[in-house]
Amino acid sequence: MAVQVTVLPSPRCLFDNPIQIRVSGLLPQQAVTFRACLVDESGELFQAHAYYRAGPGGELDLTRCPALGGSYSGVEPMGLLWSLQSKTPYKRLAKRNVLTPFCVDLEVYEGHGDMNRLLGKCALERSFLGEGVKRISVREGRLKATLFLPPGPGPFPGLIDLYGSGGGLVEYRASLLASRGFVTLALAYMAFEDLPAVPEVLELEYFQEAVDFLQKQQQVKDAGIGVLGLSKGADLALSMATFLPGIKAAVSISGSGFNSFIPLRGDGFTIPPHPYDLGRIKISEESGLVDFSDILDDHMDPETWDSRIPLEKSLAKFLLLSGLDDKNWKSYLYCRDAVQRLQQRGQQVEFHSYSGAGHLLEPPYLPLCQSSIHKVLGMFVLWGGQWREHARAQEDAWHRIQAFFWKHL
Repeated sequence: MAVQVTVLPSPRCLFDNPIQIRVSGLLPQQAVTFRACLVDESGELFQAHAYYRAGPGGELDLTRCPALGGSYSGVEPMGLLWSLQSKTPYKRLAKRNVLTPFCVDLEVYEGHGDMNRLLGKCALERSFLGEGVKRISVREGRLKATLFLPPGPGPFPGLIDLYGSGGGLVEYRASLLASRGFVTLALAYMAFEDLPAVPEVLELEYFQEAVDFLQKQQQVKDAGIGVLGLSKGADLALSMATFLPGIKAAVSISGSGFNSFIPLRGDGFTIPPHPYDLGRIKISEESGLVDFSDILDDHMDPETWDSRIPLEKSLAKFLLLSGLDDKNWKSYLYCRDAVQRLQQRGQQVEFHSYSGAGHLLEPPYLPLCQSSIHKVLGMFVLWGGQWREHARAQEDAWHRIQAFFWKHL
């Protein structure tokens, strides 16, 4: 019997879908090595491997069989995806063009570690754009954005999606959310086209334009807009929920209740950035990696409180998520401070922190990036995280984010 590798329910699915990987036709108790290979859009090869032993009938089911070593161990049905890693150090796997899938080769080899004799393989396509989802480039007024529309007339909840201080127009999370039934606007606000890499000031009016644009879309429900952001995008999400009346629900991922790094100007006021001292940067002599986690002044010092986002004045609902192994900044402490301020006013807030999770909490099954180049700063920056714990956190956070928006929008 030939060795067959099967992916259920289908070898073609959305990237955030869990799958079941099975092998049949092996010898009873046969030792094999499973390998996954993915080449990203820049040509970088990401790989993972794990050692397994077939069952008494010559079958292997990754939802039940434990890995005996390799990139991970234990029963990890999605381990071959979340443990993908490049041999080039400090590479982050991210999707640039959401119109094409990531293609993953799954291969089974005889024995443990000696990948000379290929027994069987199959190809896996992991998409970021669901069937019927429309991608529309938006250049309206000052807006630099991409709109994703789920199939059908709706109305659907509307979301604005913001990434961090690396800038650019990042679409893969927005496209996945649209594939799950949200009209989503991926919004650039720095380091993209004619937007400066480090703006002297960010204008709330720009983000109001995004809200107005989204509210005008026929497929969007008129129940209010949601916003989610990662890192710098997270404190912007909280600011939008505080100052812009159209925002009904906000998700902060690895964020802060303080305005960070760039002044934020509204109608008649400016919130200065959280005071910081670049002299407190730590650079590893071994790796050259930059640790920013101590540069911000103590958030408990009243001298920093002019930088607080007064989110306790907001009528929006909040969900805050952070990793306890965040090496970029102390997002857990800043989230906890924001939660305490909201709770003191009797406001509704959800807060979840994850042991072993780093700064870059992404959609599930994207592998952990512990460090990578910061595109704006041009430095290799520590993000933190432990592989298995970070993968668990991403799965849980993704479910919570969607449930939160469905509940409040």
